[in-house]
Amino acid sequence: MIGVITGDIINSRNLETPGSWMIGLKEVFNNIGPAPGVWDIYRGDSFQLELTNPGLVFMTILHIKATVKSIKGIDVRMAIGIGEKKYAAERITEANGEAFIYSGEQFEKLKKEKLTMAIRSPWPEWDVEMNLYFKLASIVMDLWKPKTAELVKAVLNHPDKSQQEIADLLSIQQAAVSQGRKRAHLNELLELEHLVSIKVNSLTETYDHPH
Repeated sequence: MIGVITGDIINSRNLETPGSWMIGLKEVFNNIGPAPGVWDIYRGDSFQLELTNPGLVFMTILHIKATVKSIKGIDVRMAIGIGEKKYAAERITEANGEAFIYSGEQFEKLKKEKLTMAIRSPWPEWDVEMNLYFKLASIVMDLWKPKTAELVKAVLNHPDKSQQEIADLLSIQQAAVSQGRKRAHLNELLELEHLVSIKVNSLTETYDHPH
């Protein structure tokens, strides 16, 4: 079982420097694996990414969201697919299997429904529950201002650093770190991340192939 994230940048063409979001995003992706086998950016503002550990899907979404939202005026839409991988190709966009199909179909649905985040897996009942959580999480995450997103990014990139160390890193007051975390609802989002990862790991371990 793998996780596949298919996404695109919302309003990317309105930016004065169109590729400004790409540098940060490539950093996130390169930490996961090399292009174009593990990730690829195509058609200018679309991307696809494969996670060998599907339990990391929501943490990865948080990283991507914080990276993109730290640039003013843009946002990101992402569809997660969890499932089997049938065919590995040199380019991720040519690979195939359940996870890729789920992610692609869910992505098309997101565009129609004007949502920014959803998941599809072999467990439809679980998907219904998760997509409700994701809708609620999106309400919070879609409102992040660049400074808030920058703070979230720093906290996620340095999970072991204290609030004071994060403050030093961003040249802000320690109080601003704690206020920023509250504004971002980061504690609640990390609780959701924990819930998703535990559940995905337990579901994938006990998954018996229905086909």
